[in-house]
Amino acid sequence: MPQAEKRDSGRPAVRFTRANGSDAIVLALFIGLGACISLLAGRYRRNQRRVSKDSDVTERKRAEQALRESEKSLRESQRMAGLGSFVVDFRTGTWARSDVLEELFGIDKSYAQTMAGWMALIHPDDRPLIADHLAIEVIGHGQPFSKDYRIIRPVDQGLRWIHGQSRLEFDSFGNLATLHGTTQDITESKQSEDRLRLAACVFSHASEGIMITASDGVILDVNDAFTSITGYTRDEVLGGNPRILKSGLHDGDFYAEIWRTLIEKRRWSGEIWNRAKNGQIYSAMETITAVVDVHGEVLEYVALFHDITLVKEHERQLEHIAYYDALTGLPNRLLLADRLRQAMVQTRRRGQLLAVMLLDLDGFKTVNDRHGHDAGDQVLTTLASRMKCVLREGDTLARLGGDEFVAVLLDLGDAGASVPVIKRLLESAAEPVQIGESTLRVSASVGVTFFGQGESLDVDQLLRQADQAMYRAKQAGRNRYQFFDSTLDPSAKSSLASLNHIRQALTAREFVLYYQPKVNMRTGEVVGAEALIRWQHPEQGPLPPAMFLPIIEDDPLAVELGEWVIDSVLAQMESWHAAGFDLPVSVNVGARQLQQRNFVDHLRLLLAAHPLVQPSSLGIEVLETSALKDLAQVVQTLDACRKVGVSIALDDFGAGYSSLTYLQSLPANVLKIDQSFVREIVNEAENLAILKAVLGLGIAFHCQIIAEGVETVDHGLILLQMGYELAQGYAIAQPMQAHDLPAWSAAWCPDRRWANVPVKDISRLNN
Repeated sequence: MPQAEKRDSGRPAVRFTRANGSDAIVLALFIGLGACISLLAGRYRRNQRRVSKDSDVTERKRAEQALRESEKSLRESQRMAGLGSFVVDFRTGTWARSDVLEELFGIDKSYAQTMAGWMALIHPDDRPLIADHLAIEVIGHGQPFSKDYRIIRPVDQGLRWIHGQSRLEFDSFGNLATLHGTTQDITESKQSEDRLRLAACVFSHASEGIMITASDGVILDVNDAFTSITGYTRDEVLGGNPRILKSGLHDGDFYAEIWRTLIEKRRWSGEIWNRAKNGQIYSAMETITAVVDVHGEVLEYVALFHDITLVKEHERQLEHIAYYDALTGLPNRLLLADRLRQAMVQTRRRGQLLAVMLLDLDGFKTVNDRHGHDAGDQVLTTLASRMKCVLREGDTLARLGGDEFVAVLLDLGDAGASVPVIKRLLESAAEPVQIGESTLRVSASVGVTFFGQGESLDVDQLLRQADQAMYRAKQAGRNRYQFFDSTLDPSAKSSLASLNHIRQALTAREFVLYYQPKVNMRTGEVVGAEALIRWQHPEQGPLPPAMFLPIIEDDPLAVELGEWVIDSVLAQMESWHAAGFDLPVSVNVGARQLQQRNFVDHLRLLLAAHPLVQPSSLGIEVLETSALKDLAQVVQTLDACRKVGVSIALDDFGAGYSSLTYLQSLPANVLKIDQSFVREIVNEAENLAILKAVLGLGIAFHCQIIAEGVETVDHGLILLQMGYELAQGYAIAQPMQAHDLPAWSAAWCPDRRWANVPVKDISRLNN
């Protein structure tokens, strides 16, 4: 056994003593075990070196795979971001670029890998800027490159916006070595910027006021036009509510309807009255639109509006011109007709009586002749003011034109209740009018008719009855009134008796046609004639159409008589043609006849029965009347008539409410101006304005225009000076029988003063 003994070093020493047999065996085992351990240790170290070597290969392969995946991911990310990369080597003058850059620039591997080649891709307008920046800032001062510029792709000549970034690297001697950089496609971003810039420009510079609110109505933004129109600054309204603009002229239902429309349709548009900061009320045409998200939830509301106060004022002025007399300010014929219709409806409902009075001044022509038109105008305005004052509230006083007035009295218990008002009107008209040193006196003759609950008269019939009564008042001595006597008016007889009489007259051939010429006042050319029906009554003599046509307008007899007129005109035109005289003729077609669904078929049959007459020589005149109820059917019928070749004229244009509507809808190529406007142009500037406007409408709609009611040479002179040339009226010729027309046409010459009027360039009428 080894024993330890002390040495001077203090470390135990191992000393072997002679061993016996068992010790030798133990020692041999230890030596063998050590050799085994050494052998195993060596093998272990060799295995460890082999494992380590294999692990290094695996890790390297794993790293290489990760690098490839990373590079692939980087390339994909660059492609998605439109980000390319490049390296320029200044020592060789070449550059290397990524696949993404080549795809972005539209080039391939064969494209020149030089700085010059890269510069050639830059838009010519941007090239000098980029070259200067590279030379001065980047190369000269070592600054990083960061610029936006445009390129033109060789592959498709497409223009793209690029954002470029790069930096320089120098070698150990301080010389330029390389330029590393990236390029990114920012085209969409630039386009978005342009759109935002444009939107901001529109928002800032739009002439319309713009207000943006949150879904709860809180104002988020306004533009400069909003401030200009409302007077509120941007800071004053932000965070506020549009209620600050409420004018107080609209009730709660108006605003509730706006919100209902916005909820249902996401958009509202209309006129609204608002109040500016200074308290002034203005009218606005406004459109409110809801801005919604993908789920349909409202994010904001955008309101656009512009001030139309001047437009509304202009509309009011035009309405006043259209419905009020320019001289006296009283309602004119159009407004009178409307009020009279409303009064008749009210009378039927209340079961009371309505009085219509027509007043004509006695001796007014003498005032005009002796003292001039200015004095006459002062008399008219003074008397109009006086007569209006003696009427009751709710009654109407209107001026028909000249020295004729109409008063409408409502809610009368009986005819006698109108007498005190009539007497006051007569007294006010007879009071003297002081003009300067002159005392002028006139009086009035008044015709009165009544409308009751059970009657079926219309406005024209009432006015005609009052007119007849007024003439009897004049015949009775003037400065008095007369009630209408129905026994003296054929149209007031029983409807059945009147219809029977008219039907018998048609059978007995008591109707005849007269022809009134249409001429060119300047050249003297006879351009046509209008056929006018007359009733040769065996007892009362010739009766004008106003005495019998209104009676049959709602009866089938109106259609029968209308077809007789067309057939008779065509027969007369054939007779003229055989005698060597050809002239276009127009006929008046009533509403009932025109609305017959077989009207065009009957017209074709009548034309076929008179083959010597060209369809273009026949004209149809359609009265502008509220009786044309089915406008769509009438338009279709007249379109068919024009296809047959017949011309269409809109008669009495301007006398009804729907002139512009009819003009836009009906396929008319001729406008005939209502004679009431023409007759008063000598004395009333208002009618001049109306005639000029109608002439402009005719030009705009490419219609031939004929002025009716030319009763004096002065009428013709004024019309020619305005640009009118075609006309008809008593100053040219009264209606005549058919056998007289050819001779008159050959002999007629216009007044020499008409021929001397300079030709007006009506194409510049609206300039």
